[in-house]
Amino acid sequence: MSVPTVAIIGAGYAGLACAVELARAGVHVTVFERSHTMGGRARVVHKDHHWRVDNGQHILIGAYSELTRLLRLTGVSPKQLAHLPLTLHVPGRLHLKAASLPAPFHLAVGLLRAQGLSWADRLAMLRLMRCLKRQGFRLPDPALTVAGLLTETRQTPTLCELIWAPLCVAALNTPLEAASAQVFANVLRDSLAAGASASALLLPRTDLSELFPVPAARYIGMRRGRLRTGNAIEAIEPVQGGYRLGGDPGSQPWPHVVVATAPYHAGALLASTGGCDKLVAQIDALEHEPIVSVYLALGKGQKLPEPMIGLVSGSTAGPAQWVFDRGQLGGPEGLFSCVISAHGAHEALPRDELILAVHAQLERQLERRLPAPEWSQVIVEKRATFACRPGIFRPGIRTPLRGLWLAGDYLDSDYPATLESAVRSGVACATVILAELGHAAG
Repeated sequence: MSVPTVAIIGAGYAGLACAVELARAGVHVTVFERSHTMGGRARVVHKDHHWRVDNGQHILIGAYSELTRLLRLTGVSPKQLAHLPLTLHVPGRLHLKAASLPAPFHLAVGLLRAQGLSWADRLAMLRLMRCLKRQGFRLPDPALTVAGLLTETRQTPTLCELIWAPLCVAALNTPLEAASAQVFANVLRDSLAAGASASALLLPRTDLSELFPVPAARYIGMRRGRLRTGNAIEAIEPVQGGYRLGGDPGSQPWPHVVVATAPYHAGALLASTGGCDKLVAQIDALEHEPIVSVYLALGKGQKLPEPMIGLVSGSTAGPAQWVFDRGQLGGPEGLFSCVISAHGAHEALPRDELILAVHAQLERQLERRLPAPEWSQVIVEKRATFACRPGIFRPGIRTPLRGLWLAGDYLDSDYPATLESAVRSGVACATVILAELGHAAG
């Protein structure tokens, strides 16, 4: 019986992507996960033994090439994702749908047909996209914020309120006044500027644990890999021949270990090695932004005008920025998932007051009375993502110690902390490990 070669700590999207790629190449992997539920910060949460909801709503887009490739590889049916053209709908204020045409015509035609935008708004959006394209989507000032970029390109108040601010907080989970313009430009490059298929919305019809983690675990198991849920690793000790893991019931040293946890857990594990002090300090310096999900089960007959709608948010309008109709995405009819990204005044509200505020906001936006929720749930991820600000340090895959690697959505990438950046980091980590194993074998 072969001895597993690689230990992966963390069964989120990054760790499982790494494990799938290694298993595909014939490497035996063991994945350790402290929780009994896979998915990390993109996982299912059980509500009163009857309902399954996600700990946060994640939007996939057609440009997420690595995640969609791994979904196909692990046997996920395309029907598990609702494929919708990019649609920005704010009831009573805006309706913009990209046309099924190559770039830039998909956006130009969508703008021509858009409801709620003046000609000044339309021209301003095209001006921003042309400016970014002229620069090759590489901004000359790395310290520029999204707010600064919008000012430089003379974006209108309507565009900032209804399109750019909601897109920024959805993609970067950071308010536009503090968000990195370069990372935002990268997102626009691979979505709005890349054609209708790249900007298409892929909304999961199933929960986030079933979408990729469960099929990935099945794929790994069929290739003699192992998954140990409920198995917390508390420390990593360098020894001759690799590393011993505190909390691993096995006895053999692991020649390769991948730390694929959230950054605030990675720091403690790396510190336990005694050889990563500078890297630990850099990771611990990352600041984080929360995401709050408010689920409202309003019952049968309740439906949104689109599967995903935007809301007017802010100090007077309400706390939520987006609402998803889970009934239109394969879930229970009348179940709405309301998303509040980044820090804000909502954090001071008690749970019941927050539910009332979101419910009232939804009534105002839809201009109709809504029934009281049959049940509701508030899920708070206090450190959902790193704060995607200009010039922050994001580490790479390698650590100072040979055979010790990192994977996660916070690693150096063109993208903010998304499922795609998590998966890409896992795949890149597996690629480097396979090269090392090939070199050692040769």
